[in-house]
Amino acid sequence: MSNATVQMVDGGTQVPPGSARFALVADFDDLIAANREFAAHFTLGGFDGVAHAGVAIVTCMDSRIDPLGMVGLKPGDAKIFRNPGGRVTPQALEALVLGTHLLGVNRILVVPHTRCAMASNTEEEIRERVSASAGQDASWQTFGVITDQLQALTDDIARIRAHPLIPESTVVGGFVYDVDTGLLEQHL
Repeated sequence: MSNATVQMVDGGTQVPPGSARFALVADFDDLIAANREFAAHFTLGGFDGVAHAGVAIVTCMDSRIDPLGMVGLKPGDAKIFRNPGGRVTPQALEALVLGTHLLGVNRILVVPHTRCAMASNTEEEIRERVSASAGQDASWQTFGVITDQLQALTDDIARIRAHPLIPESTVVGGFVYDVDTGLLEQHL
C-alpha cells in the first residue's frame, strides 16, 4: 500500500500535515490488511439489522469486554451500545427506544464492569491524566466518572424502566461483568 497522505477536512478547512487529524494511509495498513482477510471469509452479509435474540446490551467501551461472547451470542443477535463506564446516557436511551420499536429488542442488559477507570478515578484525576497526555489543559472537559457503581447501575435501570417510549413488556436487567473471571453478576 502507498505511503501517500490523506487530507482530513473539518468544517471545510484543510488540516495541515503534522496535526493530530492528519493521517498517513500507512498508519492503518495493519487494520486494512486484517479487514481484507476478514472480508475474504465474510459470511455475515444480508443481515436485516434486527436483533435476532431480542437483546440490547449497554456496556463500557473497555477492550476487555466481548459483549456478544460474554452472553453466548453471535453477530446479528443483539444491539450493542458502548460508552465510557457503560452508562445509560441520552444517546443510549435513543438507541434503546429504536431497538425496542424497530429492531426486535425485548430484553436489555446494562453491564458496567470491575476495574473500570470511570469508577476507579475522580473527575479531577481523569482530567489530570488527560491533561498530562494531551499536553494541554483538560479541566473544562467532563468525563462522567462514577462515584458509586452499583448506585449508578440502579439509576440507569430506573431511567430505562421509566422512559415513556420503552415498552413495559421489555425486560431490563443490571449486571456487573468481572474482567478477571468473565462472569456476570446480576444486581437488578
